[in-house]
Amino acid sequence: MELNVGNKIRELRRQKNISQEVLAQYLGVTFQAVSKWESATTMPDITLVPAIASFFGISTDELFDYNHYELEKRVNEIIDASLPYRGVDDARCEEILREGLKKYPGNDILLNCLIYSIPVPERSDEVIDICRSLIEGTKEDDVRYDACRILAETYHKLGEYGLAKEALQRIPEIYFTRLELEAALLKGTDRFRAANIQKNLSADSLLQMLQCLAEHYQEAGEPEKAKIQMEIARDVINAFQKDFLTEGMRSTVYESHRENLEKLNARLQAM
Repeated sequence: MELNVGNKIRELRRQKNISQEVLAQYLGVTFQAVSKWESATTMPDITLVPAIASFFGISTDELFDYNHYELEKRVNEIIDASLPYRGVDDARCEEILREGLKKYPGNDILLNCLIYSIPVPERSDEVIDICRSLIEGTKEDDVRYDACRILAETYHKLGEYGLAKEALQRIPEIYFTRLELEAALLKGTDRFRAANIQKNLSADSLLQMLQCLAEHYQEAGEPEKAKIQMEIARDVINAFQKDFLTEGMRSTVYESHRENLEKLNARLQAM
């Protein structure tokens, strides 16, 4: 597929009656760079594509004149091909996604998946750049807030507490999820699917919060309170021992937290 993104940028810029300099200033590049895009000498960096689309008030799909249905289908195929390698062989996962980005430059969903495969802190600058471009440029809320989360986690690993906090403050506080509402309001398989997924997510979240509280009490010099939080976490994991796998699940809560359970038991015995 021949990409005419440079022609599209020139067309949109003229429709908006702005100069190359104005667009360049907004994007933080030189006007020569914009000129090269429009003359098809070079292509915009993939991290700039969401911001370009946002500037003109269109989606990245429209910027590249892609058919939305076909694009979504092809992108999902690329993501499905990459997922078995995520967390197992991240280099291969990244390779698949970057090949996809050559076909569909700047695609928000592919970029969002890509940052999961890039190691931090080794390549944290790259992760930060992609997250920032998605936060500013994407029209998809789930992509934007996931990018905020990953940006915050990256800053946390770098020891940048203030920047991590700033990134988190971009995420709205919501006290319910769509899955919870689907489980409460829908019927049949729709209700089952939502409740089944949310059950495991809620358990994972609860265990993470108990760990945070235990660490806080430990740091505050209150070991007995820390011990109570750890005992609750232990009991929660054990409560899922009789749970079973259903379609689409890779592991139960008990199976996925078995290693954590061993660590909890060891820490409790040492207290």
